[in-house]
Amino acid sequence: MQWYENPSLTLQIVSLSKLRNDLREKNLFEGPDVRPDAEDGEATPQVTNARTPDGSWNDLGCPMMGAQASGFGRNVPLEKTVVDKKRLLKPDPRVISRTLMARDTFKPAGIINALAAAWLQFENHNWFFHGDGVAERTIDIPLQSGDDFPENPMRIRETIPLHGEVRDGCPAPVFANAETHWWDGSQIYGSGAEKQSYVRSFVDGKIKVDAGGRLLASEIEGIDITGMQENWWVGPGLLHTLFAREHNAVCDALKKADPSLGDQRLFEIGVLVVSALIAKIHTVEWTTCVLRHPALQIGMNANWYGALGETFRDKFGRIGDSEALSGIVGSSTHHHGAPFSLTEEFVSVYRMHPLIPDDWKFFSLESGELLHEKYFTELQGRHTRGVMDSMEMGDMWYSFGLASAGAVCLHNYPNALRNLTRVDGQITDLATLDIVRDRERGVPRYNDFREALRMPRRKRIEDITPNKQWAKEINDVYNGDVDAVDLQIGMQAEQPPKGFGFSDTAFRIFILMASRRIKSDRFFTKDFRPEIYTKTGFDWVNNTTMKDVLLRHYPELAPAIGDVERVFAPWPALGTPAQGRKHVVLRAADSVRAYMPFGS
Repeated sequence: MQWYENPSLTLQIVSLSKLRNDLREKNLFEGPDVRPDAEDGEATPQVTNARTPDGSWNDLGCPMMGAQASGFGRNVPLEKTVVDKKRLLKPDPRVISRTLMARDTFKPAGIINALAAAWLQFENHNWFFHGDGVAERTIDIPLQSGDDFPENPMRIRETIPLHGEVRDGCPAPVFANAETHWWDGSQIYGSGAEKQSYVRSFVDGKIKVDAGGRLLASEIEGIDITGMQENWWVGPGLLHTLFAREHNAVCDALKKADPSLGDQRLFEIGVLVVSALIAKIHTVEWTTCVLRHPALQIGMNANWYGALGETFRDKFGRIGDSEALSGIVGSSTHHHGAPFSLTEEFVSVYRMHPLIPDDWKFFSLESGELLHEKYFTELQGRHTRGVMDSMEMGDMWYSFGLASAGAVCLHNYPNALRNLTRVDGQITDLATLDIVRDRERGVPRYNDFREALRMPRRKRIEDITPNKQWAKEINDVYNGDVDAVDLQIGMQAEQPPKGFGFSDTAFRIFILMASRRIKSDRFFTKDFRPEIYTKTGFDWVNNTTMKDVLLRHYPELAPAIGDVERVFAPWPALGTPAQGRKHVVLRAADSVRAYMPFGS
């Protein structure tokens, strides 16, 4: 029986708790020599009280844990991370892209809006980047007859290992994260001292924005000055701008509360506050919108606030060190048997490009009239800045709020991303790329992946999906070999649990890593306290929601979202009633005990 098949909410939560504990015990692994060498020396007050630009010293006993340029960990045993170059292009990943992934008609997610899709890319900008590779080292994919991709062969740059070359066999090589592994707002601030200097104004702790509150234009055509500039389009542009402004607002409040604070300390506290705020929004607002199952509504809120809830914690504070009662935030730090890092499998399950629509409509916030219709290609890369300069920010926010994100399923991969010209001139098909990257990095294929997570293997391709047409198409591509089916295809073919925005297979990694990213980070655990954040900063995190952030900087959105509870769900058009705005509320009969196991 799967956790969501239990007959009661209480049993579902108990099952989820056991599942997460099992995954913590059995699915955290680290390869050899994954961290840069640490510099000699002891922790200084600066690294003790602030996040460092490269992510070092978060763990004071292992200074380079999670630092920039450290390798990704794994959620499957290392002996199951196999690189097989003979199978790298089998079945042909471009054929998979064309026949199984390409969007035929847009399939809306319904429960989440385009802002939620942009949010995920914004977060990915913080979490991971394997680097650009080098032009001389490519994986070449010859095109099949009738394929109209503009380059033959399609060339994908290899991922460069942390050590040596990619070789056949197991374990797979370790690949480095160009970002820090921590949830530290690096998409805004940059990873590394040089990038942080690039975005900082060095006045009152602030980062660079113009007089109108817009990020400054960078030297790269179409791209803003910000901490992470890859895969740039209007969605991340809006969110990077919003949280740059939020950082500067935090600095103003800090300086008003304590005029003695200098530029460096104001910046450091601003980073702490905005990073924690983003993590909170993701945990209790974005996730609970994407995963609408009642057990997850409870569980994700309990991750942050504990079983006793937000109101109790705001009034009385924590009850001891218990995750169950008072949440992970503010509890003791724990790595659960493996040094903290993000994992290759985490990267794989967050390949959710179907969330992005191809066709976009922009409406006037004031009148509701249609202003522009654009194809995604016109909103990304070198075009981004021009598009954003041509419209009012309020109109863009309103339009993202109205539009539905796409469903994460087969035949819904944006065609604009399947023929994408990057800023540096590379032409790529991201659907093909998603398949190749998993194979190249030794991420197990679908059935082996499930087995590593102690999920039942699928005996036939027909067992993967209830959609008979999809099953037939997968059978044709994979010649009936269920064990050859790629992870991406299996996850997108699955029927998600009721209320879920993505597959249960992906969710297994999510439930493990969502809490781990908080529990391993001392700035969310033992050092989430006023002595580190200041009282002003601490209260800012605790008292702010995504709606607060939006209305602080774009008050003109009040008519659109004033009574909207879930800002990541589709907004009602102005002049129409809001629907479905309330969070799931437990009945009184579902006692505190029902909450406790998930946070234990």
